[in-house]
Amino acid sequence: MKQDKRNHDRLFAPAGQKEGFRDRIKEQPISSKGVHIMEEGKILIVTAVEKEAEVLHKGLENDPRFVVEAGGAGLAEAAVSTASALQREKYKAVINAGIAGAFQESEGIGAIVIANEMVAAEAGAEAPDGFLSMEHLGLGASRYHCDPAMVEQMRQKAEEAGMHACTGPVLTTLTATGTYATADRLRDRFSGARAEAMEGFGVAAAARRQNIPAFEVRAVSNPVGPRDRDNWDIPGALAALEQMSPILREVF
Repeated sequence: MKQDKRNHDRLFAPAGQKEGFRDRIKEQPISSKGVHIMEEGKILIVTAVEKEAEVLHKGLENDPRFVVEAGGAGLAEAAVSTASALQREKYKAVINAGIAGAFQESEGIGAIVIANEMVAAEAGAEAPDGFLSMEHLGLGASRYHCDPAMVEQMRQKAEEAGMHACTGPVLTTLTATGTYATADRLRDRFSGARAEAMEGFGVAAAARRQNIPAFEVRAVSNPVGPRDRDNWDIPGALAALEQMSPILREVF
């Protein structure tokens, strides 16, 4: 197991903290080091639904540098929509943005979660002694590490603007969690997980194929767990997403 961990750490380590974001151009496997971001170019933002796209358009004040598309709900739809958009036009970065459920009680409704890694939480295999990741199976990667300097810059600017913002893993699931048991199992499997959504890793996978850096920004609408709609605040989360939009203009 120690050898497996060393192999995992070597192959899928986050981008080096000391390297400049715009200086890294090397080809890397997905969920490894950051890739080059051009000084000039447009930024693609992919959401799941039109309402998320609408508030982002409003918050971005129709900045022509940003193209916002509602790519559909779920990992597969997000991956296909992102890949299609990247074939039509060149972009310097891709952002998956929308609302999400939070794993931590400290991330209340309207909090902003900025992914430091986008995780395909259900990609792997079941085994008698636990879950086996894609990395463990030798079948690819289930984590995409976002550029730490850019992630931290977004967090800092969001905090300066009066928002509660944090960074951490955002899990991409095929099935939205609906029980405490599943929420606890995901917390145990992915230590430090901050939020759950359904599109992030699909967007990252499509972007990485084009050697374009990917990011994920989420506004919390509900806690991860039982589907109690009375405890959800989608309007509040959408308002926070709109408030976060000008930060994207500053950073990118």
